[in-house]
This record gives sequence, structure tokens and C-alpha cells, in this order.
Amino acid sequence: MKDLSVCILYLLLISISLFFIGRILPKKWFSYKSFPFRTLPMEQDGNLYVRIGVRKWKEKLPDMSVLCPFLMPSKKLPREKTAANYLLMIRETCVAEFIHGVEILLGFALLLVRNTLWSRILGILFALGNLPYIIIQRYNRPKLVKLYERTRKKEDLLSSAVPCVASGEAVGEELSHSSQT
Repeated sequence: MKDLSVCILYLLLISISLFFIGRILPKKWFSYKSFPFRTLPMEQDGNLYVRIGVRKWKEKLPDMSVLCPFLMPSKKLPREKTAANYLLMIRETCVAEFIHGVEILLGFALLLVRNTLWSRILGILFALGNLPYIIIQRYNRPKLVKLYERTRKKEDLLSSAVPCVASGEAVGEELSHSSQT
């Protein structure tokens, strides 16, 4: 029984520590374009995860942003649909994937620290418990990237059109046309 308690305490400390590490890691360190966060061809922009039924079970898993809203940002799309907000959400998916991946590795490290029946059982359960969260991040990220890129293009077009209006070119053309009629 002592071995079970030690294993549970180890996994609990890992989870709590990594949760806080994930909150303080600079988001700019994470790029959706880089390995391991880049979408792989076999994932087909998230369609692989649709085929394994992610939509059906992803909402049934515990969500830290609901359990601790004061510590974690919401997983809902932002009210302000800006490229910057979408990019932040994309980076949050990368951080979450990274943290859950590290949790899996450290869960298996339990086998190196304590090679007992309980450590094997809990290490495997811990890994299996974190894997769905990685799948959810990899399912959501391609959709967020599309929203981000589409929004960024719109914002770029709007910002490139603004200097013309500000310099008076567009306004001047309207004035010259209205004065001719």
C-alpha cells in the first residue's frame, strides 16, 4: 500500500508542477509550424481525429479551464476574433500538447524510479489518461490555424488599405468625381 501512495504522490506532484510550468512558459517559444506541433500529412488537417470520433468524446473529458478558470484561459473562441487572439489560442494548444507529452514521459519514468506492479499500472494509466488531451490539441490546431491565417490576411488587407484613405488619395478621388457632376 505504501508503494501505491508513493506512486500516486509522484504522479500528483508531476501533474501540479507541470500545470504551473505550462502557465508560466513563454507562449512565443511554441510555433505551430515547427516539430512536434506541425500538422503531419497523415493527420489530414485533423480529419484523422474526426475518424476516431474526437468530436463525440472531447467534451466529456475534464477541462482545467472550466475547473480553474482563474488559472487557465478559456478554450472557447475569443470574443474579439483577431489574428493575435487566434495565434495565442494556437500557442496554448502547443503548450498543452507539450505539457501532456512531458507528463506521459514522466509517468513512464515512474517505472525507472520504482519498478513495481503499482508503478507499471499507474504509469500506463497516467499515459493513457494524458493521450486524449494531446489528440484534442492536434485535432483543434489545424482549424485554429485556418482561422488565424484567414483573419491575418483580412487584417493585412485592411491595414494596407488604411494608408490610402489616411493620405487622402481615396478621399481626393471621391471629391474630384463629385465635383464633376
